[in-house]
Amino acid sequence: MSWWTAYIEEFDELEHRISYTFSDKNLLARALVHRSFANEHQDSVPGHNERLEFLGDSVLGLIISEYLYQSFPERPEGDLSTLRSRLVEASACLSYLRSLNIEHFILLGRGEKMNVSRGRTSILANLFESVIGAIYLDGGMEAARSFLFDHFQEQMTELLSTPVENWKAKLQEYSQKHYQEAPHYSVISEEGPDHSKRFRVIVSLKDMEMGEGTGSSKKTAQQEAARSALERLERGENTHG
Repeated sequence: MSWWTAYIEEFDELEHRISYTFSDKNLLARALVHRSFANEHQDSVPGHNERLEFLGDSVLGLIISEYLYQSFPERPEGDLSTLRSRLVEASACLSYLRSLNIEHFILLGRGEKMNVSRGRTSILANLFESVIGAIYLDGGMEAARSFLFDHFQEQMTELLSTPVENWKAKLQEYSQKHYQEAPHYSVISEEGPDHSKRFRVIVSLKDMEMGEGTGSSKKTAQQEAARSALERLERGENTHG
């Protein structure tokens, strides 16, 4: 028996924690393999989890979009996008994963095991998406939906409880009132694969940088930058005399 086969046969605890039993346990196993580990064990590991992460990201986005569409029939598209970003961004996925207490199951290469910085957060958030992708392939959309809401409904409700603020509109109003011109937003970095981009944006008033934000879309990053600018202005760090 190979170590890989033996590894798969020890999934009872993991399946108990996620409340789902796989018909094809190879899917779950692959969801747990980071590229760094696969690169170090090319002869014994059948691939890594990036394709499952890609799929899981889309499945998660669709489930959450449908949930928000049904739950908030009066909310405009912009509000729904903001709410969705709260539920699918990396910090939310990391919170979901850690509530399951399964992060120690991931297989990492030697270098990544030593990485306890921001990169580890991304790896664990991606692990959550790869698990959703594996559940979807094994049991379909309903299985993925049940996994998500059976485990994380309370966390989602808490994330959604904060009122939606249109920070860009508020900053626009402030800038027009004091400077008679609109704020200027600039994308200063764009990281990650196409299906999991992270944008970093700065906003300037009268050529003075006032706020910075990050997000999975340019719109989300701009909202965060606007919020940062308004918080700075509220502290009295404004640009007019």
